[in-house]
Amino acid sequence: MRQVFKKLYILILVLMTIVPPSFSAIKGGIEYQIPIDYKNLNKTQLEEKANFYYDIAIKNKRGDIDENMTDALILYTILSNQNPQDTKYFIKLGYLYDIAGKDRYSKGNFHRAISVNNKIPEPYFGLGEYFYTHNQLRRALKMYLEAYKKGYSNHYQTLYKLGSIYEKLGDTRVALEYYRTASRIEPSEELDEKINQLQNDDNLNKSYYDF
Repeated sequence: MRQVFKKLYILILVLMTIVPPSFSAIKGGIEYQIPIDYKNLNKTQLEEKANFYYDIAIKNKRGDIDENMTDALILYTILSNQNPQDTKYFIKLGYLYDIAGKDRYSKGNFHRAISVNNKIPEPYFGLGEYFYTHNQLRRALKMYLEAYKKGYSNHYQTLYKLGSIYEKLGDTRVALEYYRTASRIEPSEELDEKINQLQNDDNLNKSYYDF
């Protein structure tokens, strides 16, 4: 990690020659040879390459910054500067910075997407994922509920995470509602077992309090 981030000025200079400064520019240098002259690529080409590197980088372990991650960050930074009203680039940057362990810039990019368009569910879900990963359950719950209200009422991962948070918070009945809805969308034996176990626990609790 130290080797990856030790030359801040290199990346800043590279980005300044391509696009105007952006709040999402990486706060840490990256030492490697840039293999492509990005200035000669159009938006479609930039996005194809960014998505290619993103798909590889997103599978990496948290904090594992390699050239795929670096390329994805640079390309999405360029695209977000060129297309400041397109939320998807900020959302992708949010996920990448989370993996990179750059919490401030992860949250900042998700919030930037919300500031561009606060009617869509994707950036709220992204923030929910960030807070859930960092075990900030109350904040994650708020963001998942926003995503749910703004269009993710039939989104499996949102429903599952809502069920998981309510289960962790001890509200088994609400958890069951979300789990059951998720199960109808994407059935699985594992989720059915979880629902059955949670239902048994809820019945035991009900019996105890009724007694």
